[in-house]
Amino acid sequence: MIIRPIGERVLLKHQKKEEVTKGGIYIPESARQEKKEGIVIAVGTFEDGKELPLKKGDHVIYGGYQSDEIEVDGEEYIFVDFKDILATVIEE
Repeated sequence: MIIRPIGERVLLKHQKKEEVTKGGIYIPESARQEKKEGIVIAVGTFEDGKELPLKKGDHVIYGGYQSDEIEVDGEEYIFVDFKDILATVIEE
């Protein structure tokens, strides 16, 4: 199935936070800091039809309080407004 966001929206696959440190220590849910990170699955367009400056596969950090969750083929995805994308993560 192909999903194409309409308007200035981005479809993301949420990146789960690790539950164990690199040293093997379990982090209880109450102690985890919630970072909102995801991988771009699909991107909408600006109102004038120009493409948003993201592409499929980009690793992003996002904020905001509003997102719409959907499930497709057993996988969970979220729609986020483009204005809520804070940064792209570039691995060095």
